[in-house]
Amino acid sequence: MAIANAVQRGSTVYVYNEKNQQIFTQSAGSGKDDGLKGYTGSSVNIRRGSTIYTYNEKGQQTGTQSAR
Repeated sequence: MAIANAVQRGSTVYVYNEKNQQIFTQSAGSGKDDGLKGYTGSSVNIRRGSTIYTYNEKGQQTGTQSAR
């Protein structure tokens, strides 16, 4: 199922499908710049420290990128 919404509450990112069912959660980190950076129908980007992590709709990490 596609990602319909992603929201950060505290230090956790919650990801939901189009039926508003939670499909996975991920840590948002604890740094001042950490947290949810954006999402699409197929991916979620979360910054932790100096790295941005990308997750697919199953919650699997699919990539990393240095945050500049």
